[in-house]
Amino acid sequence: MEKKLYVGSLSYDTTEDGLKDLFAKAGTVESVNIIMDQFSGRSKGFGFVEMSSEDEAKKALEMFDGQELNGRKIIVDEARPMKPRPERRSFGSR
Repeated sequence: MEKKLYVGSLSYDTTEDGLKDLFAKAGTVESVNIIMDQFSGRSKGFGFVEMSSEDEAKKALEMFDGQELNGRKIIVDEARPMKPRPERRSFGSR
């Protein structure tokens, strides 16, 4: 198991500090990143938490998957590697 976890179905009110405080109950949190929409500046409703060890990540997954946070049942799963995106072309360039 990887040390990095995907956390989905987050309330828009969830903060990185709040997520870190929750996951710290399972062990040492290395980093927290809630993904934000670049246009609205609002959370996209998911993020990533990196724990300091695989054992702590497994414990966090078992403890928090399906648990309620800020009025929403969150989804916790092992993070998967990001797939490469196709290169974007801007309008007007050919």
